[in-house]
Amino acid sequence: MINLGRQALLTVLLVSAPMLGFGLVVGLVVSIFQATTQINEQTLAFIPKIIAVMLAVVLFGPWMFTVMLQFTSSLLLGLSSVVR
Repeated sequence: MINLGRQALLTVLLVSAPMLGFGLVVGLVVSIFQATTQINEQTLAFIPKIIAVMLAVVLFGPWMFTVMLQFTSSLLLGLSSVVR
């Protein structure tokens, strides 16, 4: 049972890491740009992050789908041991 929770958390971290990483890097770049130019426009910070996250989904989507599919299949195959 604990192993199932560990696998679930690891899967969540693996699947969300590319999107969070891209958003973090783009947010940092935009923040540095805003600090150097003193432009405090909210949409300037928001729109590039959205685009970066969507780009991460497009680039890493097949891999994320494979990771989730492997977790789901292992969960369904081991369901009988969890139910007992």
